[in-house]
Amino acid sequence: MVGLKNYDVARLCGDGVIERIRHGYYQLATNRDITDEQLIATLLPQGTICVESALFHYGYNDFSPREWSIAIPRSMSRTAKKMQEISMKAYYIQKDYLELGKTMDDFNGVSLPVYDRERTICDCFKYRTKLDHEIFNKALHSYVADEKKNLGNLSKYAKKMRLYEKVMNVMEVLLNG
Repeated sequence: MVGLKNYDVARLCGDGVIERIRHGYYQLATNRDITDEQLIATLLPQGTICVESALFHYGYNDFSPREWSIAIPRSMSRTAKKMQEISMKAYYIQKDYLELGKTMDDFNGVSLPVYDRERTICDCFKYRTKLDHEIFNKALHSYVADEKKNLGNLSKYAKKMRLYEKVMNVMEVLLNG
Protein backbone atom coordinates (compact mmCIF):
# COMPACT_ATOMS: atom_id res chain seq x y z
CA MET A 1 0.00 0.00 0.00
CA VAL A 2 1.55 3.20 -1.20
CA GLY A 3 2.07 5.95 1.35
CA LEU A 4 1.22 3.93 4.46
CA LYS A 5 3.63 3.14 7.25
CA ASN A 6 4.12 -0.44 8.42
CA TYR A 7 2.13 0.19 11.60
CA ASP A 8 -0.78 1.58 9.51
CA VAL A 9 -0.83 -1.58 7.41
CA ALA A 10 -0.65 -3.75 10.54
CA ARG A 11 -3.53 -1.80 12.10
CA LEU A 12 -5.68 -2.14 8.95
CA CYS A 13 -4.98 -5.90 8.94
CA GLY A 14 -5.81 -6.12 12.66
CA ASP A 15 -9.06 -4.20 12.14
CA GLY A 16 -10.05 -6.54 9.31
CA VAL A 17 -10.08 -3.82 6.66
CA ILE A 18 -7.38 -5.47 4.56
CA GLU A 19 -5.83 -8.92 4.49
CA ARG A 20 -2.37 -10.01 3.53
CA ILE A 21 -2.08 -12.12 0.40
CA ARG A 22 1.69 -12.43 0.75
CA HIS A 23 4.60 -10.21 1.76
CA GLY A 24 3.98 -6.79 0.23
CA TYR A 25 0.60 -7.70 -1.30
CA TYR A 26 -2.73 -6.91 0.33
CA GLN A 27 -6.37 -6.86 -0.65
CA LEU A 28 -9.53 -5.44 0.84
CA ALA A 29 -10.95 -8.00 3.25
CA THR A 30 -14.34 -7.77 1.56
CA ASN A 31 -12.86 -8.51 -1.88
CA ARG A 32 -13.17 -12.28 -2.30
CA ASP A 33 -13.41 -12.06 -6.09
CA ILE A 34 -9.69 -12.27 -6.82
CA THR A 35 -9.14 -15.13 -9.25
CA ASP A 36 -6.16 -17.44 -9.64
CA GLU A 37 -5.50 -15.77 -12.99
CA GLN A 38 -5.25 -12.35 -11.33
CA LEU A 39 -2.94 -13.75 -8.64
CA ILE A 40 -0.70 -15.35 -11.27
CA ALA A 41 -0.53 -12.10 -13.25
CA THR A 42 0.36 -10.14 -10.10
CA LEU A 43 2.54 -12.55 -8.12
CA LEU A 44 4.25 -14.42 -10.97
CA PRO A 45 4.69 -11.93 -13.82
CA GLN A 46 7.74 -13.87 -15.05
CA GLY A 47 5.82 -17.18 -15.11
CA THR A 48 4.37 -18.77 -18.25
CA ILE A 49 1.39 -21.13 -18.36
CA CYS A 50 2.63 -24.49 -19.64
CA VAL A 51 2.14 -28.26 -19.96
CA GLU A 52 -1.15 -29.47 -18.35
CA SER A 53 -2.65 -25.99 -17.99
CA ALA A 54 -1.73 -25.08 -21.57
CA LEU A 55 -3.14 -28.40 -22.83
CA PHE A 56 -6.45 -27.62 -21.12
CA HIS A 57 -6.40 -24.04 -22.45
CA TYR A 58 -6.01 -25.26 -26.04
CA GLY A 59 -8.66 -27.95 -25.61
CA TYR A 60 -6.14 -30.79 -25.82
CA ASN A 61 -7.23 -32.10 -22.42
CA ASP A 62 -10.80 -32.46 -21.18
CA PHE A 63 -10.02 -32.25 -17.48
CA SER A 64 -9.20 -29.00 -15.73
CA PRO A 65 -5.92 -29.51 -13.84
CA ARG A 66 -6.12 -29.32 -10.03
CA GLU A 67 -3.09 -27.07 -10.01
CA TRP A 68 -1.63 -24.55 -12.43
CA SER A 69 1.39 -25.67 -14.45
CA ILE A 70 3.69 -22.67 -14.63
CA ALA A 71 7.12 -22.39 -16.22
CA ILE A 72 9.43 -20.18 -14.22
CA PRO A 73 13.09 -19.26 -14.50
CA ARG A 74 15.40 -21.54 -12.54
CA SER A 75 16.72 -18.47 -10.74
CA MET A 76 13.48 -18.02 -8.78
CA SER A 77 13.14 -21.56 -7.42
CA ARG A 78 13.05 -20.50 -3.75
CA THR A 79 10.39 -17.87 -4.35
CA ALA A 80 8.07 -20.28 -6.13
CA LYS A 81 8.41 -22.94 -3.45
CA LYS A 82 7.20 -20.45 -0.83
CA MET A 83 4.18 -19.42 -2.92
CA GLN A 84 1.06 -20.78 -1.21
CA GLU A 85 -1.53 -18.42 -2.67
CA ILE A 86 -1.74 -20.38 -5.93
CA SER A 87 -2.00 -24.14 -6.23
CA MET A 88 0.75 -24.70 -8.75
CA LYS A 89 3.23 -27.14 -10.20
CA ALA A 90 6.42 -25.29 -11.07
CA TYR A 91 8.50 -26.22 -14.09
CA TYR A 92 11.98 -24.73 -13.71
CA ILE A 93 13.11 -23.73 -17.19
CA GLN A 94 16.59 -22.93 -18.47
CA LYS A 95 17.10 -19.34 -19.53
CA ASP A 96 17.69 -20.42 -23.17
CA TYR A 97 14.19 -21.92 -23.43
CA LEU A 98 12.09 -19.45 -21.41
CA GLU A 99 10.96 -17.32 -24.35
CA LEU A 100 10.66 -20.11 -26.92
CA GLY A 101 7.05 -20.25 -28.10
CA LYS A 102 5.86 -17.74 -25.51
CA THR A 103 2.71 -15.82 -26.39
CA MET A 104 -0.07 -13.97 -24.57
CA ASP A 105 -3.65 -15.18 -24.35
CA ASP A 106 -6.85 -14.53 -22.44
CA PHE A 107 -7.58 -16.59 -19.33
CA ASN A 108 -10.99 -15.62 -17.95
CA GLY A 109 -10.46 -11.96 -18.79
CA VAL A 110 -6.82 -11.83 -17.66
CA SER A 111 -4.00 -11.68 -20.20
CA LEU A 112 -1.34 -14.23 -19.24
CA PRO A 113 1.78 -15.54 -20.94
CA VAL A 114 1.30 -19.09 -22.23
CA TYR A 115 3.39 -21.35 -24.41
CA ASP A 116 1.90 -21.80 -27.86
CA ARG A 117 0.55 -25.12 -29.14
CA GLU A 118 3.85 -26.30 -30.61
CA ARG A 119 5.93 -25.50 -27.54
CA THR A 120 3.30 -27.23 -25.41
CA ILE A 121 3.55 -30.38 -27.53
CA CYS A 122 7.36 -30.29 -27.26
CA ASP A 123 7.01 -29.94 -23.48
CA CYS A 124 4.76 -33.01 -23.50
CA PHE A 125 7.64 -34.98 -25.00
CA LYS A 126 10.15 -33.42 -22.62
CA TYR A 127 8.07 -34.22 -19.53
CA ARG A 128 6.52 -37.42 -20.89
CA THR A 129 7.43 -39.47 -17.83
CA LYS A 130 5.67 -36.92 -15.58
CA LEU A 131 2.47 -36.88 -17.66
CA ASP A 132 -0.37 -39.32 -17.46
CA HIS A 133 -0.21 -41.64 -20.49
CA GLU A 134 -3.81 -40.85 -21.44
CA ILE A 135 -3.21 -37.08 -21.28
CA PHE A 136 -0.10 -37.43 -23.45
CA ASN A 137 -1.93 -39.46 -26.12
CA LYS A 138 -5.02 -37.22 -26.12
CA ALA A 139 -2.81 -34.12 -26.46
CA LEU A 140 -1.00 -35.50 -29.50
CA HIS A 141 -4.17 -36.65 -31.24
CA SER A 142 -5.88 -33.32 -30.51
CA TYR A 143 -2.88 -31.41 -31.86
CA VAL A 144 -2.86 -33.45 -35.08
CA ALA A 145 -6.57 -32.67 -35.57
CA ASP A 146 -6.14 -28.96 -34.74
CA GLU A 147 -6.52 -26.65 -37.74
CA LYS A 148 -4.32 -24.06 -35.99
CA LYS A 149 -1.28 -26.34 -35.73
CA ASN A 150 1.99 -25.07 -37.17
CA LEU A 151 4.25 -27.99 -38.09
CA GLY A 152 7.08 -25.63 -39.06
CA ASN A 153 7.21 -24.20 -35.55
CA LEU A 154 6.89 -27.69 -34.06
CA SER A 155 9.93 -28.81 -36.02
CA LYS A 156 11.90 -25.64 -35.15
CA TYR A 157 11.13 -25.91 -31.41
CA ALA A 158 11.83 -29.65 -31.34
CA LYS A 159 15.27 -29.04 -32.89
CA LYS A 160 16.07 -26.24 -30.45
CA MET A 161 14.96 -28.36 -27.47
CA ARG A 162 16.84 -31.43 -28.78
CA LEU A 163 13.65 -33.44 -29.10
CA TYR A 164 13.46 -33.55 -32.88
CA GLU A 165 13.82 -37.30 -33.41
CA LYS A 166 11.34 -38.24 -30.68
CA VAL A 167 8.76 -35.70 -31.81
CA MET A 168 9.07 -36.40 -35.53
CA ASN A 169 8.96 -40.19 -35.17
CA VAL A 170 5.62 -40.04 -33.34
CA MET A 171 4.14 -37.16 -35.34
CA GLU A 172 5.01 -38.81 -38.65
CA VAL A 173 2.97 -41.87 -37.66
CA LEU A 174 0.04 -39.78 -36.41
CA LEU A 175 -0.01 -37.42 -39.40
CA ASN A 176 0.33 -40.15 -42.00
CA GLY A 177 -1.72 -42.81 -40.21
